[in-house]
Amino acid sequence: MGAAAALAAPGIARGQGGNVLRFVPSADVTVLDPIISVAYVTRNHALMVFDTLYGIDAHNVVRPQMVEGHTVEQDGKVWTLTLREGLRFHDGAPVLSRDVVASLKRWGARDNFGSALFAVVDELSAPTDRTVRFRLKSPFPMLPDALAKIGTNTAVVMPERLANTDPFKQVTEMMGSGPFRFVADERIPGARAVYQRFDGYVPRDDATSVLAGAKRVHFERVEWITMPDGATAAAALQSGEVDWWENPGTDYWDLLRRNRRLKVEVLDPYGSAGVVRFNFTQAPADNPALRRAALAAISQADVMTAVAGTDRDAWKDRVGFFLPGSPMASDVGLDALKEPPDRDAAKRMLEASGYKGETLVYITAGDSRNVNIQAEIVSDALRQVGFKIDLQTMDWGTMLARAGNRKPAPNAIWHITGSFTAGVGLLNPSSNNFLRGSGSKAIFGWPDIPRIEELRTAWFTAPDTGAQAAICREIQKVAFETLPYLPTGLYRGNTAYRSDLADMQKLLPLFYGIRRA
Repeated sequence: MGAAAALAAPGIARGQGGNVLRFVPSADVTVLDPIISVAYVTRNHALMVFDTLYGIDAHNVVRPQMVEGHTVEQDGKVWTLTLREGLRFHDGAPVLSRDVVASLKRWGARDNFGSALFAVVDELSAPTDRTVRFRLKSPFPMLPDALAKIGTNTAVVMPERLANTDPFKQVTEMMGSGPFRFVADERIPGARAVYQRFDGYVPRDDATSVLAGAKRVHFERVEWITMPDGATAAAALQSGEVDWWENPGTDYWDLLRRNRRLKVEVLDPYGSAGVVRFNFTQAPADNPALRRAALAAISQADVMTAVAGTDRDAWKDRVGFFLPGSPMASDVGLDALKEPPDRDAAKRMLEASGYKGETLVYITAGDSRNVNIQAEIVSDALRQVGFKIDLQTMDWGTMLARAGNRKPAPNAIWHITGSFTAGVGLLNPSSNNFLRGSGSKAIFGWPDIPRIEELRTAWFTAPDTGAQAAICREIQKVAFETLPYLPTGLYRGNTAYRSDLADMQKLLPLFYGIRRA
């Protein structure tokens, strides 16, 4: 009944039958601007409305997307990108190189990978309507990788008039050139977002592969229906009221598998990594010895069991700051992750840190199942070793807004928060937004760890994979000493959808290629 009531609310379209895809996202899209927000739900929304110059395919290879191709001259210091013909924004205006230049400058002011690129940009210009030219102070061979990054913030292209917006102020008009138009007048914050197929989109000719290749849309309309209550979402999926539930909790996996009209499978083979973030601007959370005591108290196995169940094939513990099994991963520092934790030792570490029993405010999102479960498990572990924790629960949007406020009112101060980040972001230092030490330029928590920044800069210009891996070993060593965040494990979650849906892309929720069989 709850699902039916939500879908029958005023303004929610019920016609068009098979031409409508109804999707339950992991959270509401509270911030629409992908340059402002690092939330993955905002990234997923942006990839419907906007397009990117390059895209990552299923093999993690960078391929041209909005560009036909590029040339590299003067020993890697001049890159000229040529846009494909026929690109248009949703209002019919052509996509011009000056739109690209403005969009990339705005992105580079906020994004971690973008900031590394723009640190060596001498000039970014638009010589013609279809060419974009980078003149660099020194070679940056990973330029296409930066423009294709799959994590947040994504280098989307918007009209120049919007891209000229201050990068620290939100763009609210969703005007892109992607395969869907955002239907602003049908948005209901906290309940629904609506997307209409953009018939003026010109897909590439090559095969669809994650963020690369053809983006052919087979649905006239996609509706995102926010359902924080798992039971409501499960009922809606089983009854056919919705077609796809992005992230069902483990409690519902077996129930949904028993329904022959549903498919339950892993969407993202890289998984999701747990993150507990301390606020470096607030004492005593700014004390690295205190953070090390907190890490010693936490069991990654406990967090992952609570989040993903008892099947060890679904999750990993002893996870450091890089994706296990990837070229940049190592065992450096993993001795700090004891299973089970030595909580007596953690108590001694906390006492030695100088902690005086101050209350630490831990903010969490009650409408995000896994984030909230992680907060409960971690808070309990911290209390067991002597931390005084005030766990404050709120909705996802409020948590993000509060976490992003560097100068909060006295009653809005926070010391700890938590989230999950895409495992693909742990492949290297360029894509892990939490593994930064750039202070006020970092995302919420604002760790100020210059050594991590030095090593990260060196990684971009390392001559080969071996040299990059050596730098990452040193980054992980420094990270375990300073703890820009506390890693809490990695799990592979399931997605669930109606069995009449076919050709779904992997890695993240994408709405092109997918069709009704």
